Amino acid sequence: MMWWFQQGLSFLPALLVVWTTASFIFAYVTAVLLRHVDPLVPYISDTGTMAPERCVFGIMLDVSAFLGMATVYVRYKQVEALTDNSELRLHRLNRFGLLLGVLSSLGMCVVANFQKTTLFSVHLLGAVLTFGVGALYILVQTLLSHYMQPHVHSRSVFVVRFAIGLWTLSSIISMFVSSVIMYSSLPGVDVAHKLHWTPGLHSSHHQYRMRVVTGLLLHQFLPHLHTRLSEN
Repeated sequence: MMWWFQQGLSFLPALLVVWTTASFIFAYVTAVLLRHVDPLVPYISDTGTMAPERCVFGIMLDVSAFLGMATVYVRYKQVEALTDNSELRLHRLNRFGLLLGVLSSLGMCVVANFQKTTLFSVHLLGAVLTFGVGALYILVQTLLSHYMQPHVHSRSVFVVRFAIGLWTLSSIISMFVSSVIMYSSLPGVDVAHKLHWTPGLHSSHHQYRMRVVTGLLLHQFLPHLHTRLSEN
C-alpha cells in the first residue's frame, strides 16, 4: 500500500504547503521574540523586514517560489496529457494557467528579496504578482476542473475550487477597500516604514483589518494546493 505522497509527484504541492507555512512561522516567531513587530496579527511583510529574520525568510521563500513553479509545471503537463489534441480551448487555457502560475511564483521572490521598507514599489509589485496573479491562476484551474469533469475531475473537486476562488476574490476586494480606507485615514504617515502601532487608535483598527485580510488571502492558496495532492 502506497501513501498519497508516494504516488507520482504528489509530494510537490504538499512540500510547498509545509515549507511555505514553516517560513512564515519562523519569520513571525523570530520577529516577535526580537520585538521587531507587534505579536498581534502583524503583516507578513513586516515579519521579514528586519535582520536576521529577513535573511532566512528570503531564502525560504525563494525555495517556495521554486517549488511553486515546479508544481505549476507538473500541473500543466498533467492537463496536457489528459486533454485531447482537438480540445484547443483547454490547451490555450492550460498554457495561460502555466504563465500565471510562473508569474505568481516569481512574485514570491520579489516580495522576499525587496523589503517594503527598502523598495516599497517593487515590494508592492511582488505582492500584486503573488496574490493578484495567483488568484487568477486559481480561477483558471477552477475553469479547467469544470471543463474536465466528470472524466478527470469529480464535481466535488470543482465545487471546492470554485468556493476557494470566490473566497479569494472577496478577500482581494476587501483588502483593496481596507487599504483605501487606511491610507486615507493616515495622512502624512509613512505606513511602509511603520512596524509598531498603538492599540486603541482609529488607525490601528484599519491596520488590524488589513493584516487579517492579507493573512486570509495568503491561506486561500494552501487549501487550493491541498486539492491537488491526489492529482500530481
